[in-house]
Amino acid sequence: MSTTIHPHISHISHIPHIPHIPNDPHQNHLLAALPADELKRLLPHLQLVSMPLGKILCGSDCKSNHVYFPTTLIVSLLSITQCGRSVEIARVGSEGIVGVALFMGGDSMPQLSVVQSAGYAYRLKGQLLIQEFNQVAPVAHLLLRYTQALLTQIGQTAVCNRYHSVEQQLCRWLLLSLDRLPSNELTMTHESIANMLGVRREGVTEAACKLQRAGLIHYYRGHITVLDRPRLETRVCECYKVVKKEYDRLLPDISTM
Repeated sequence: MSTTIHPHISHISHIPHIPHIPNDPHQNHLLAALPADELKRLLPHLQLVSMPLGKILCGSDCKSNHVYFPTTLIVSLLSITQCGRSVEIARVGSEGIVGVALFMGGDSMPQLSVVQSAGYAYRLKGQLLIQEFNQVAPVAHLLLRYTQALLTQIGQTAVCNRYHSVEQQLCRWLLLSLDRLPSNELTMTHESIANMLGVRREGVTEAACKLQRAGLIHYYRGHITVLDRPRLETRVCECYKVVKKEYDRLLPDISTM
């Protein structure tokens, strides 16, 4: 696993300490949704790893030998231009897996996979997952449904970035983050959010100030706390609901399992 820290995140004055939170493979929705026998077979091969903010899991067009099942972290999939500008096309947290190219047969993807919120994930050798994908139909069906949901997120992100205001994009970004974190707090500067959204930093600062004045969030020195999620959902564009509905439709609700 690469120790490289992505430059668009490394400007933060310090890398936050990763709190030790009891981890269990069932905290990842895909692992929890696997048939019991399949999960039992994989358990000895799952390695719990901690990852700091900004760690690059897989570089552009670089083949990774592992896949990652996040439990308490969020990974951003970033597209990078030749001049070095970046934009987030999707994010992966406890609902999913990082490394879909391996079991889809593509080996690599042109995007960067970068830790956007520090935490923990379970690492698995890619070849083991490929074997499960090719030999166990329920595993293949689950991973393909997840990939369809991920593609919906990528497509809707493109629509949102083109047609909706920075404030709406920020609301979408915050809500998607909350869906993938165990708390209502995020560690991220305005500059980093601007890089993720592909907009000017001043636009993010203005939008964040509006949300803070309205009592929806509290922002202080790179820490964002969402204070009123229901009202935040009234400010977001339809893109958030489209993405959430597709994830809910395609993936099992582990709270009922």
